[in-house]
Amino acid sequence: MSALTASRLAAILEEGMPGAARAVAGYEALGGGTYNFLYRVRLDDGGRVILKLPPDAGTPRLTYEGELLVNEAEFYRSVVGVPVPEVVHLALDWVLMTECPGEPWSGLANGLGDAEHERLRRELGSYVAQLHAVTGTRFGYPSGAVPTADTWREAFMAMLEAVLADAERFGVKLPVSGERVRELVRGAVPALDEVTVPALVHFDLWQGNILLTGEAGERRIGGVIDGERMFWGDPLAEFVSLNLFGEPEDDPALLAGYRAGGGAADFDRSARLRMALYRCYLYLILLVEGVPRGYPPARTAVTRRTAGTALILALGLISTTA
Repeated sequence: MSALTASRLAAILEEGMPGAARAVAGYEALGGGTYNFLYRVRLDDGGRVILKLPPDAGTPRLTYEGELLVNEAEFYRSVVGVPVPEVVHLALDWVLMTECPGEPWSGLANGLGDAEHERLRRELGSYVAQLHAVTGTRFGYPSGAVPTADTWREAFMAMLEAVLADAERFGVKLPVSGERVRELVRGAVPALDEVTVPALVHFDLWQGNILLTGEAGERRIGGVIDGERMFWGDPLAEFVSLNLFGEPEDDPALLAGYRAGGGAADFDRSARLRMALYRCYLYLILLVEGVPRGYPPARTAVTRRTAGTALILALGLISTTA
């Protein structure tokens, strides 16, 4: 997408915040995103809003990435008790939202002491439990880019089939064939029938999407952002994105906060099987998305070495557990 122009910004603000276009002190692009474009808009009265724009129409993307802003707006509007942006206005091809205070955890991580890190992980765990207490009416992505469904099994299989079709469409060479993935998954999906209530799942809770406020040693979570990849589904899927190549038990502080916040975190045999399915889905996304986004060869090689190996291990667990 070409750079945001002052005239386009004025038109957006006139629709989303009538009168604000005459009070713009400036705007700047924000980095960190991998798909949509983000801008901070500064107003004369000291206020600030965030503008998010999608790539140009026709830009290569994965199927589930259609209408991501719809997902993001639904996430913010659904959340209760967790610091998230407030949606100011959602249009067809942009969203305006308030700005949460703080800096990305990912940029501050090296300066956190062990005690502060554990306290923040407990706080995050409590917030995650509050997210999962929010329920919807159908399973899947709110955008409908992948069809939603009345059952989690049907919705998840549609999500998995979409990314496997993307792999074929973009000519991605997977470490395991799509047919082998389908064959193994088919034997495990009955475990998904245990999930009967669509819960709010962020599914992208890495440290870059968590803002921290306060001074060193006293930091708190100021915002949970970038809810564009949310779906209504199984809360266990969240632990896959929270511990990308590990197990939930690797993060005892987060689990303690989750349980203290009212979340149920019992990882029995069925839960392990379901998480293996969600790992397969997430690792497939990581392996496929690099092609339409044009990632450099070095980054692609790292992804194949990490996510590719992890995919094989997850499928191995499915084959021996299902």
